[in-house]
Amino acid sequence: MRYRNHSRGAEFILIGFTSHPDLQIPLFMVFLLIYMVTLLGNLGIIVLIRIDCKLHTPMYFFLSHLAFVDLCYSSTITPKMLATFLSERKTISYYACAAQLCCFLMFLITECFLLTGMAYDRSVAICNPLNYTVIMSQRVCVQLVAGPYLYSFCVALFHTIMTFRLSFCASNMINHFYCDDPALLALSCSSTYTKEMLIFAFASFNIISSLLIVLASYLRILRIVLKIHSPQGRQKAFSTCASHLAAVTVFYGTLIFMYLQPSSNHSLDRDKVASLFYTVLIPMLNPLIYSLRNKDVKAALGKIYCIENIQLF
Repeated sequence: MRYRNHSRGAEFILIGFTSHPDLQIPLFMVFLLIYMVTLLGNLGIIVLIRIDCKLHTPMYFFLSHLAFVDLCYSSTITPKMLATFLSERKTISYYACAAQLCCFLMFLITECFLLTGMAYDRSVAICNPLNYTVIMSQRVCVQLVAGPYLYSFCVALFHTIMTFRLSFCASNMINHFYCDDPALLALSCSSTYTKEMLIFAFASFNIISSLLIVLASYLRILRIVLKIHSPQGRQKAFSTCASHLAAVTVFYGTLIFMYLQPSSNHSLDRDKVASLFYTVLIPMLNPLIYSLRNKDVKAALGKIYCIENIQLF
C-alpha cells in the first residue's frame, strides 16, 4: 500500500513505546501523572507571576513565557500519546501529523531561544545591576520574546512543508510516539538527503548560536562573580543563575544528543528515549526547578497559602 502526500485520506500508525498489552495501562498512568504535574506546574507559574506584583520583572516575564511554551509543546505531544495507550487503533491523520510536527518544532525552537534570552537577562542583572531596568526595558523584553516566536514559526512551517512534500510509501507505521522528522523520513521513498542536510544545518545553527550566547553570558557572570570577595555575595549571585543553568544543561544536552549526530548513528528506538526528556520530562521539571530553587516564587506561594488559610478561618 502506498501513502502519498497528496492523499487526504492517508493515516499514519504511531507504534509508541511498546506493543506489549500488559504495559499499556501502567505506562498510561505514569505519563498521565507526569502530564498532570506539567499542567499544574506551568499553569501555576503563569498565574502566580500574573497575580503577584513583586514578580512583574524581566526575569519572571521570561519565565512566564517559558512556562507557556513548556505547556504548549507538552500538550502537542502527550495527549495523543496517552490516547494511543488506550486505543486499539493508534492512528493519526495526515494533516494532524503535519500540525503536530509544526507545533512541536515551533515550541521546541522557541524554548531554545527563550533560554538564551533568560541567560542574557541574568548576565545584565549581575554585571550591570545599576542599569538593569534601563537595559532590560519592557520594549527589549518584548523583542527578546517575540523574536523567538516569529523565527520558530517560520522555521517550523518550512520544515513541515519540506517533510510533507516527500512521498510516503511501503509502510505507514511511524516508529515513534509522535510525528517527528527522523521517524517520518524513515518512511519516505523519496530522496531525503536534502531534508536531512536542512535538519542538520538548522539544528546546528539554532543550538550552537543560542548555546554560544548562553556560554558567553555565563562566562561574563563568572568573571564578575570571581571579583566578589564576600562568600555571601558569591552565593547570592550563583543562586540567581542556578535554576536557569540546570534547565539549560538538561535541555541542550538532550538536543545535542538528538540532532547533532550523523544520520548513520541515529537509532529510532534510542531517539524515542531521548525525545521523552524534552517532550515530556523537561516541561514537568522546569516549573519544579524554578519554584524549588527560587525564593521569590516560594515567597509568593507562601503568601497565597496564608491568604487562603485566613479566608478559611
